[in-house]
Amino acid sequence: MLKIAGAAAGATVTGTALAAAPASAADGAFAHPGMLHTRADLHRMATQVKAGAEPYTAGCARLTANRHAQSTWRANPQATVYRGSGTPENYATLYNDIHAAYQNALRWHVTGDTAHADTARDILNAWSARLTRLDGSADRFLASGLYGYQFANAAELVRGHDGFELARFQKMMLDVFHPLSEDFLAHHNGSYITNYWANWDLTNIASVLAIGILCDDRAKVDRAVEYFKHGAGMGSVKNAIPVVYADGLAEWVEAGRDQGHALLGVGLMGTICEMAWNQGIDLYGYDDSRFLKGAQYVAKWSLGGDVPYTSYTRKKGAPGIWSGSETASAAAAVDPAMARPIWAMIANHYTRRRGLDAPHLTKIAARFAPEGGGGDYGPNSGGYDQLGFGTLAFTRPRATAAEATASPTPTAGGSGTSPSGGASAMPSSSASPLGGKGGDLAATGSSDLPAWTAATGVAALAGGFLLLRRRDRARRDTGE
Repeated sequence: MLKIAGAAAGATVTGTALAAAPASAADGAFAHPGMLHTRADLHRMATQVKAGAEPYTAGCARLTANRHAQSTWRANPQATVYRGSGTPENYATLYNDIHAAYQNALRWHVTGDTAHADTARDILNAWSARLTRLDGSADRFLASGLYGYQFANAAELVRGHDGFELARFQKMMLDVFHPLSEDFLAHHNGSYITNYWANWDLTNIASVLAIGILCDDRAKVDRAVEYFKHGAGMGSVKNAIPVVYADGLAEWVEAGRDQGHALLGVGLMGTICEMAWNQGIDLYGYDDSRFLKGAQYVAKWSLGGDVPYTSYTRKKGAPGIWSGSETASAAAAVDPAMARPIWAMIANHYTRRRGLDAPHLTKIAARFAPEGGGGDYGPNSGGYDQLGFGTLAFTRPRATAAEATASPTPTAGGSGTSPSGGASAMPSSSASPLGGKGGDLAATGSSDLPAWTAATGVAALAGGFLLLRRRDRARRDTGE
């Protein structure tokens, strides 16, 4: 089996030096909300939208225009969800409901309209009352990973809201999603360790981490962090980003495969880093900011720039069944219009939180802003792999020098109730949103968005849908 080795010699990052990464999950209580969004993040969104500040209002307009973000959405829960095979292959029902729950919960926090909180709660309660199993081909591991981290993030936003069955939802996550995610990281469906591409690991790292946070389970958080740093599969950071070049770029392992899956992987690694950061764990800066170098590489390449490439070979198949190998010797062709809502979160962390230079991230984030979410990037499952709305959620002011060099510090909370000081009086719910009632915002579609002025310059939404092929897989498949 060919092991993918990382070369870290000679790499530097321009800008403020980063604080040392904590060795493991932060001690003490978990922060709630504390996955992709913190109380401070939600307060910032709400106050900026109420003030009419850009690019927040443009980002919020993408949210309010999305059909999933409407309080009229009704859940369609299933007892068994199949992905890849099974009768019926019904996983689209799950991911559509998850995105409706997340978008309604986020809209509640921004506008203060409790109808959206109630809708998100009702969707989550309906699924936790019925779902007992994920099944299908090997793609069931994609379902456990992708929908596991997304479900947990939606639940985190209504944690403590009146009527939300948190304990039952936690049980569903622990009984249905976590066992598959953990099994994949431990056994990789009985295949050779390099059979499955990096994003398979990354989906399940994200799921284990999010479930650990949702359930206040330190062991699960530590498991996800340890695998991110040292896991044997292709999704650990030094295997996903195997070669660091002297110019500060680092090769993304799936750049030799295709652009769509490379973008998926970058988005997933960013999601892991953001959730860990909000619990006091710096994976963004781990190994001399290796993820920054990999994300810069993918951003430059995706915009049509020339990037270096070192060929790699991976072993495929499963012991006793079949084996083969595959070599990629050049970066794949790209479509500069291909869009995924992944860049705002990553660019804002490195350039705003940390004060670092990241020109390729800055350029690509501006190009595809304001980011939408599930339902804005095509009808197939690939358009729902990220929760999105990064322009609204992650645009932030530049940190001071002291803030930029500080270690992440979670703000421990109880049931997820918000601090005072929101944009308007808080509803009576125990999990209050951090915003006030918003006026009607201009509805905008995914292909008809006027130009707007962002903090980084004038940006317009570029079209392009990513359609990931849906393929039945068995144990011998090469992986997503």
